[in-house]
Amino acid sequence: MATLQRIRNHGVFLLVIVGLAMLAFILGDVLNSSSSYFNKSREYIGEIEGQKIHYTEYENAVEQLTEVYKIESGRSDFDEDMHAQIRNQVWQMMVAKYTLKDQADKIGMDVTPDELYELCAGANPHQLITSRRMFTGMDGKFDRNYLLNFLQTIEMEPETAEQQANIKQAKDYWMYWENAVSLTSLQEKYVGLLQNLITANNLDAKYVAQARQTKVSVDYAVKPYYTVADSLVKVSTNDIRKIYDERKPLYKQTPNRDIAYIAFPIVPSEADYELAEKAMQAIEDEFRTTDEVALVVNSNSDIMYDGRNYSENNVPEAYKEFAFAKGAKKDDFMALNYDEATRTFRMARLMDCGYSTPDSVQLKGIATKEDEQDQEYGWFTEADLQKNIAEPAFAGKVGQRFTVSLGMEDRTFEITGLTKPTPKVKLAIIEREVTPSSKTYAAIYNTANQFVVANTDEEAFRAAAEEAQMEVLTANGLQKMGNKVADLKASRAIVRWAFKAKEGQVSDVFECGDKYIVAVLTATHDDEYRAFEDVQNTLRYEAVNRKKAEYISKQIAAAKTLQEAAELMGTEVRHIDELTEDSYRFGNEGMEPAAIGTAFATAAGELSKPVRGNQGVIVMVPADVQRSEAEVNYETEIAQLNARTGYSLPYQLINNLEQNAKIEDNRASFQ
Repeated sequence: MATLQRIRNHGVFLLVIVGLAMLAFILGDVLNSSSSYFNKSREYIGEIEGQKIHYTEYENAVEQLTEVYKIESGRSDFDEDMHAQIRNQVWQMMVAKYTLKDQADKIGMDVTPDELYELCAGANPHQLITSRRMFTGMDGKFDRNYLLNFLQTIEMEPETAEQQANIKQAKDYWMYWENAVSLTSLQEKYVGLLQNLITANNLDAKYVAQARQTKVSVDYAVKPYYTVADSLVKVSTNDIRKIYDERKPLYKQTPNRDIAYIAFPIVPSEADYELAEKAMQAIEDEFRTTDEVALVVNSNSDIMYDGRNYSENNVPEAYKEFAFAKGAKKDDFMALNYDEATRTFRMARLMDCGYSTPDSVQLKGIATKEDEQDQEYGWFTEADLQKNIAEPAFAGKVGQRFTVSLGMEDRTFEITGLTKPTPKVKLAIIEREVTPSSKTYAAIYNTANQFVVANTDEEAFRAAAEEAQMEVLTANGLQKMGNKVADLKASRAIVRWAFKAKEGQVSDVFECGDKYIVAVLTATHDDEYRAFEDVQNTLRYEAVNRKKAEYISKQIAAAKTLQEAAELMGTEVRHIDELTEDSYRFGNEGMEPAAIGTAFATAAGELSKPVRGNQGVIVMVPADVQRSEAEVNYETEIAQLNARTGYSLPYQLINNLEQNAKIEDNRASFQ
């Protein structure tokens, strides 16, 4: 009872405590939920027409396209530019997919499964399929048998882990191209529909025909702007701003940054050269005498030994004189030497010589199935063929056949031709480029870092660089999704920094390939349009010409005839015979659309008003306009107009979809 009473006596206090506890619990739950929400929102790299793009969807697509490029190119050593190209290509494909899908859904347009099958594996596959190397014979042409064999292979049950990996890679490859065909076909349908709607009509045909057939002869005089001294005119800031206001839509921009930067080259030190030379000297005697040449070379050289045959045409230039010297014999040795141009120590050993083999072989593929035919593949050098084909091909005789394994199938070849044998050698080469050691990297980094510590704003940055006689380079207009700065390798990190830094801020040290880079942010541009101050110098030239046009026009204001105007201009009267309304050029004066319009707008025999042209002021006297009475062939004219617009219309339609789509690109936060 006493306990209950104490509770009653402190009731209000306990309610407050319990209330605070409940509030903390609720707030904790809300905050946790909010945290989950914000974390979830950060999983999306963008949104296209209401379709959120999850990070994993994007990355999976990047990985898939990377594998496609590996298969297509036969390479896997892609540089940063290639990786950036792949990522941008994936994004553009997603933009094309979701913008087009949004429009296609509205009109019920689609590519059906049956259509897609015919486009991918039917009798006449889409060009995206027929142009794939995977389905191309050695004659360079599409082979449907290769395609069908491939499709059968990816449905096989794998027996080993290696087969499983190969089949998965092949399936991913096929899915990519199947999706690409589907998207491309949908685009073709959509564009085809609109092309039939957007077509020239009789009025267009009549206007074009009349413009081509309507002619006028013109006498004229022109005074180029360059003949008037700049000192004779005065241009104000308002004059330039007037042009800027007229052209402002042309200066629309996306957020960008300007930076200045200096480079600290990462080059080998004297100690690095000494270390490399000693390492090469340590293996020289072993290389000269060992029976395990491949092991020694491949463990120490930048050039691997594979026993290839070299001719005088394909042996590296540095070794030609040694390898094909008169009287050269097996185990001859080229002593250790240094090439300054490539910073490389090198030596070589002649493994075999005094024999000849053909330079090229002609091969034919032999059909192994009833529905196949033999294929003439043509001529190949040893370097053109993979090793398991080259060895039997160049060791055999004309008419001889051999079978090799090519991934998931065996292929039989027949040697149908061999060139005349030429002298060959086998050459073992050890090359080692001198590269900076970790100690050298650290020393150069410390120098760059000390520069950063001592110079924390733009003024100090520039002063210190000038004192050290270091070149200050600039990179303007960096885009948020830009992959690199100028030609600097691995410089995406600088772009990311530039969009987080403040103007005048000096960066940390960035490692960009063979350079350490220190940058300073010189300007930020986040407005919708480029600032007047950024473009006024480029507009000044036009503003000066406008003032010169006014100056020249006042000079000839009193002229009553073209001859008088020409004399006041200090020039002569010129003539254009049969200028047409659809002309692009005004005689020899170049692109002058205002002058062409004036020629047809001025009454015959009258002196025109001065025309402010692109290159000078023009006055003219036109003759009578000659109009053709020829009947218009509407069918031909319409066909020509449609053909003319047919090249650009597909691009314009798709580009217009993307330009007007609601797209949010947040990839910069993930890359």
